[in-house]
Amino acid sequence: MMKSLKAAMLAAAMVAMVASAHAAQTPSVELGKKLFNDPKLGGATGAKTCASCHPNGTGLEFSSESPKLAQNINTCLTRAMNGAPLPDNSVEIKSLILYHQSFK
Repeated sequence: MMKSLKAAMLAAAMVAMVASAHAAQTPSVELGKKLFNDPKLGGATGAKTCASCHPNGTGLEFSSESPKLAQNINTCLTRAMNGAPLPDNSVEIKSLILYHQSFK
């Protein structure tokens, strides 16, 4: 009985871990908002975030229309925040783009 309970608990923990990892791999507006407010985005070491210059998305209302949005995000990340650029196909950049699109 005890072994089956431990096995069930282990299985439940593994399912939760897989679900959590899958959620982290899916771009979303929510993740974009979290990253927008993260001072560690791209490995940055300061206290500045995207929201430091664009509180509540100020000035980004039309940013989603730019065909170079990923490049623009990386420019801010590397210059203003001293972080590393995010790959164009990463969950992080896709989530930040979704978050930018939510400002319309």
